[in-house]
Amino acid sequence: MENNIIILGIESSCDDTSAAVLKDTVLLSSVIASQAVHEKYGGVIPELASRAHQQNIVPVVDTALKEAGISIDKVDAIAFTRGPGLLGSLMVGTSFAKGLSIANNIPMVEVNHLHGHILSHFVDLPDRELPHPNYPFLCLLVSGGHTQIVKVDAPDKMEIVGTTIDDAAGEALDKCAKVMDLPYPGGPIIDRLAKEGDKDVFKFAKPRVEELNYSFSGLKTSFLYTLRDAVAENPDFIEQNKADLCASLLHTVVDILVDKLIKASKQFGIKDIALGGGVSANSALRARIEAEGAKRHWRTFLPELKFTTDNAAMIAVAGYYRYLRGELSTLDAAPIARYEEMI
Repeated sequence: MENNIIILGIESSCDDTSAAVLKDTVLLSSVIASQAVHEKYGGVIPELASRAHQQNIVPVVDTALKEAGISIDKVDAIAFTRGPGLLGSLMVGTSFAKGLSIANNIPMVEVNHLHGHILSHFVDLPDRELPHPNYPFLCLLVSGGHTQIVKVDAPDKMEIVGTTIDDAAGEALDKCAKVMDLPYPGGPIIDRLAKEGDKDVFKFAKPRVEELNYSFSGLKTSFLYTLRDAVAENPDFIEQNKADLCASLLHTVVDILVDKLIKASKQFGIKDIALGGGVSANSALRARIEAEGAKRHWRTFLPELKFTTDNAAMIAVAGYYRYLRGELSTLDAAPIARYEEMI
């Protein structure tokens, strides 16, 4: 269905400033300004992030419009991330969207960042239409701060059927990486080193959590205790076993994630399975989902790598569906940091 609707998406929930332009669901441009300033601190510093967003947002939006060949007066709606995320970062994007809306008399659409990750599977490229899951489908949403299994019946009908009760998978990987003195963000480094290691060398605790929920705090504690005891005997233990530690850790995380996803697929009788969120870029997780899909006759949908990280294309496509439903935002919309406050 073509409506020739132009959506400008703005994403500023964490440490990347992004803008994208969509014509219906077709991506015309996507621009991301990343912030390297956080690397030396081993994590995102909220105040530094919001300052960087202030510096980046004007050139990023301007570049996205120019690359799309779209003037601001041709934009039908501005989609922006209202939350969840870092409050200061969200405030920059929200305030900019409001100013742009007022100055050009363009309606706004607020988007839940996590819904954006899920609906990123419906972004198409100018040269080809990407495969889309059929409704209903299950999405394993794995980002730095969230781990969820979401049952998606329609763009506006999503139900969280499983979620973490403590740490998210991405948080566990980043915290374990920090203990091994790996650069931030640690997840991609663990992914790379794991390819050189043996996943069977170390055994870490797996949680016993009811229903479809997750827990990663026990795994993190098990990992830390293993290192503490081993380093007490051999100060060079981590350096000597880094690849095997990463391989065993990552294998355990993937096992925990996929075991519950298999259970959810059986429980709901759904075989269209999608992956979303920053951790969906992890090669071990992607390979395991594909392997399980072939074994269980799933139709699997893995996002292109450029749609795994925080990006405005996913915000724009989520905004597109809200715009079609007439769900416009008002100027009194305030950013929301926590997902629970958006429900």
